[in-house]
Amino acid sequence: MHTLVIVVSGLVLLAVILFIGRQVGASGNAAMANAALIFIPIWLAASLVNMWFGVAKAGYTVRDELPIMLIVFALPAAVAAFLWWKWSRG
Repeated sequence: MHTLVIVVSGLVLLAVILFIGRQVGASGNAAMANAALIFIPIWLAASLVNMWFGVAKAGYTVRDELPIMLIVFALPAAVAAFLWWKWSRG
């Protein structure tokens, strides 16, 4: 359940960053593509922090947490990468 909540939180964060990109950017598609690209390293950092909490606070091993972290990172990052690809094509 926690994994699902974190993945959904990542998608919500992506939506917020895309909204900010649309409000701040000069050109619609270019601004949205840049916002989607900016999201990926931010989400990687958040995913690593989530993994650290699982290891340091919840008592899981890195070996236990790494596959979960990859799922947590990959799903929202894949959506962001798809949106970047879609909007960067014109």
